[in-house]
Amino acid sequence: MTSVGDVVAVLEAAYPPATAESWDAVGLVCGDRGEDVSRVLFCVDPDASVVDEAESVGAQLVVAHHPLLLRGVHGVPADDPKGALVHRLIRSGIALYTAHTNADVASPGVSDALASALGLTVTGPLSAAPAQAMDLLTTYVPVESASGVLAALHAAGAGAIGDYRDAAWVVDGVGQFRPVAGAEPVVGSVGSLSRVAETRVEVVLDRGLRASVVAALRAAHPYEEVAFSLVEIADVPSRAGTGAGRVGELATAEPLRVFAQRVADALPATAWGVRAAGDPERPVRRVAVCGGAGDGYLDAATRAGVDAYVTADLRHHPAGEHLARGGPALVDVAHWASEWPWCGQAAGIVRDAVGGTVDVLVSTRRTDPWTVGVTTRTGGR
Repeated sequence: MTSVGDVVAVLEAAYPPATAESWDAVGLVCGDRGEDVSRVLFCVDPDASVVDEAESVGAQLVVAHHPLLLRGVHGVPADDPKGALVHRLIRSGIALYTAHTNADVASPGVSDALASALGLTVTGPLSAAPAQAMDLLTTYVPVESASGVLAALHAAGAGAIGDYRDAAWVVDGVGQFRPVAGAEPVVGSVGSLSRVAETRVEVVLDRGLRASVVAALRAAHPYEEVAFSLVEIADVPSRAGTGAGRVGELATAEPLRVFAQRVADALPATAWGVRAAGDPERPVRRVAVCGGAGDGYLDAATRAGVDAYVTADLRHHPAGEHLARGGPALVDVAHWASEWPWCGQAAGIVRDAVGGTVDVLVSTRRTDPWTVGVTTRTGGR
């Protein structure tokens, strides 16, 4: 049987939790990793209607994009709306897992699913994720002690590069030094110049491990004074196209009014519908998309040189100022609708990984909070 933990492992390989924003709340919300799973339900919002659906279809795991408990809580009482959902999930034996901003920046991720739904061929991220912040540590060790020092550095977390561990550069050479008054040298004597066969050791390390790696070096190194240099590696875009949003292209250009209809036809219907800003006849071929609230990337869309930018939750003033500066046309969709295509993507990843041992379902519940959309019959004043 496949367990909750098995499915979680698949999801975390596709959407690594470490890539989530620091303010985010991703991972297993409730449930036992050891429990068996035969059916998984994917949704955008883990609300009461989705829990109803999970109970009705017999799902043992709900995978949601939006966190149920995004802000810190001190309790989940049953008389609180979110607490009530936690109680229902536990009583029904349903686990809940969230992949939020880690799914936004993954490749493929939320915006890839949106781009695919619109018929775009993705060419790269709208705002590339920075590579892991790294340092380079170089030190010099007597040849006979080099392996022990290197082992200590690796044990402290240095030498990790992507899917590789224990990486290092080592080369033998000759070091020299002259101990002066006050020194208690392990090699050589005070006042005399010493030349020693040494190994130069270089390792990379996550910048967050700097203090612990240097401490490990000093503890393992045989010298009284440890010679080393530590430099920050320049930030560069990450590989594999990770980051916020996507840029893609249509096979042929089409007017903005036609493209807006394409967007409306591709996404689930909502009361809000789809609205566009810009010249209705403007040709659109190169397009930026960002699932969820994306007005923070208006400038990135302009820099990307796209013809139109599709996202959700656009506000009046930022949109107006963007257009006044000559930015690309805007297409605004419902937040829920922009992220709904991700459910099918995530479901497919799990389906492919577990070899058909688990049924995967995409929620049919519309959890967009807007329920009524009205336009005037007379054209207004």
